[in-house]
Amino acid sequence: MNFKNLLTFLKELQQNNNKEWMDANRKRYMAVRNDFIGWLDDMNLRLAAIDDEYYDTPGKKGINRINNNLMFHPNKPVYKDHFGAGFDKRPSTGDFYVEIGIEQGMFAGGLWRPDPKRLKSIREAIDYNGEEFKKILKQPSFKKTFGGLYEDEKLKKAPKGFSNDHPHIDVLRNKTFAVATMFSSRELLKPGFEDLVIQMYKEMLPFRRYLNQAVLMEESL
Repeated sequence: MNFKNLLTFLKELQQNNNKEWMDANRKRYMAVRNDFIGWLDDMNLRLAAIDDEYYDTPGKKGINRINNNLMFHPNKPVYKDHFGAGFDKRPSTGDFYVEIGIEQGMFAGGLWRPDPKRLKSIREAIDYNGEEFKKILKQPSFKKTFGGLYEDEKLKKAPKGFSNDHPHIDVLRNKTFAVATMFSSRELLKPGFEDLVIQMYKEMLPFRRYLNQAVLMEESL
């Protein structure tokens, strides 16, 4: 994968963020996109080799659209300033997300503001065995890598059905159960970036498995 070409394309796209420029550079965009999809396919195989429960996610299924959704965010630019894709994208669960931007990229995973049903499942799992969840969050390497849960809106009071003095109330009030860490374009261009992807996947796996088992168990009932 020639990430330099990808970054160069993104830089020029942000300087000319309009449909006319994209139409004129469509072949170039497709070449970069196809190159990225090929890289995703390779990483898909590598991740499947280290995780027996991995959900096969070929590049074309994992890659995100480069267009912003202007229907819900009319003030955003027409095109995103990054290429993003998910791995291990089992339906209804939280995937492992990789984003490659101009100056920096991101590894992320978990569930961003899940719907009420999945949110309830996660809270019930924490109510039943929150010690295990907190043990994952407090692992030294995990804490060093991700810091903690992604900071997002929280309930001011306990969720319905839980008391304010619940031993895990600090976690239960979250609306988002996800983690993220950034990486620089310099790291992206270094030899062995793929090894970093695998390292981040492994580090995040116990966290994602806990959440995904919670939502999948509810779906099976």
